[in-house]
Amino acid sequence: MHDTTTLLIEVGALLFLLGLLGRLSRRIGLSPIPLYLLAGLLFGHGGVFGFKASEEFFAIGAEIGVILLLVMLGLEYSASELVGNLRAAAPAGLIDGLLNALPGAAFALLLGWDWVAAIVLAGITWISSSGVVAKVLSDLGRLGNRETPVVLSVLVIEDLAMAFYLPLLTAVLAGAGLVAGGAALAVAVATVLVVLVVAIRYGRTISNVMSARDPEALLLGVLGLTLLVAGVAAKLQVSAAVGAFLVGIAISGPVAHHATQLLTPLRDLFAAVFFLFFGLVTDPRDIPPVLLPALALAVVTMGTKTLTGYLAARRAGIAEPGRWRTGLTLVPRGEFSIVIAGLAVAAGSVDPQLAALATAYVLITVVVGPTLARVPDLDWFKRWLRQRAARQQAQPAPVGD
Repeated sequence: MHDTTTLLIEVGALLFLLGLLGRLSRRIGLSPIPLYLLAGLLFGHGGVFGFKASEEFFAIGAEIGVILLLVMLGLEYSASELVGNLRAAAPAGLIDGLLNALPGAAFALLLGWDWVAAIVLAGITWISSSGVVAKVLSDLGRLGNRETPVVLSVLVIEDLAMAFYLPLLTAVLAGAGLVAGGAALAVAVATVLVVLVVAIRYGRTISNVMSARDPEALLLGVLGLTLLVAGVAAKLQVSAAVGAFLVGIAISGPVAHHATQLLTPLRDLFAAVFFLFFGLVTDPRDIPPVLLPALALAVVTMGTKTLTGYLAARRAGIAEPGRWRTGLTLVPRGEFSIVIAGLAVAAGSVDPQLAALATAYVLITVVVGPTLARVPDLDWFKRWLRQRAARQQAQPAPVGD
């Protein structure tokens, strides 16, 4: 009973604090994500208060938060749009991997770590945070923007790549042979293909099973199906985020519209829990020794990620402001980066400092990223773009022979 009482007090106090921080962030015109993270640092491991009884509750809530963020994104798009965007964004996915994974690998080697650590850090710097990006798109009202499908395509390609990367990484960290690594990869590929085929071919059937006229049954059905598919995907070493996103893709029509309305409050609640938990499990004392290397790595890879989004949007025919919005929105890293670092440290295959470096790196990008995402909407940036366009138009055309 005592533990339950403490749990209720901690959960209630933290949720109330999140509510106040959310209101404050909107009054000052900033994303609430950095404030949620700082609250987690204050109340978590090594913080001023050190809440512990509620940690397991927030751990589960954080996982649900990521899943809800991704299923809500999936509900915005149809299966045909997904396939079309993935085909169009395939070159951007390749550029994304090269521009953002290679700096991480090179940085690990510069620090004197081995090739295993290089593979780990490459994954950490490669993958944007689907949860953070989804929250930023929602907060800034950009879900209907023309560049948003480009952002989502890059995220989905990254998440699909993780479905192949994580099983191989696990095999490498465990010192497994080629056969074990190949088997893990085969299971991951098969799972992704099955879920994708079901989403595309049988999405209408899945939607017909649920009734848009019964809000309670619809909420329970969509939420239950999403958690089920995400859990099965994670069990098979595939991203739970991919499973949740594809469930959202599979649901269409009036069911998708009503499900979006019902799930929005839950998404907001558990998304806030996700960012809070990230701060709760981070010990602030581990950050100062690796802060400068993490900052240097963050500066480089925030630049490469911005370039990735800019090039992807330009290839899709998006205008200049949308290109910058795409690139800057993709800057934050998050859940996957922490998962990758955790796997490596738990296996004992890399320097323990890698975990602290990854934490500091992710915190920098998660705090700075949502702020950078707002830059293209600021007046001074719009003026700069107009002046830049005017200078380009004023340049004389090249004279032919």
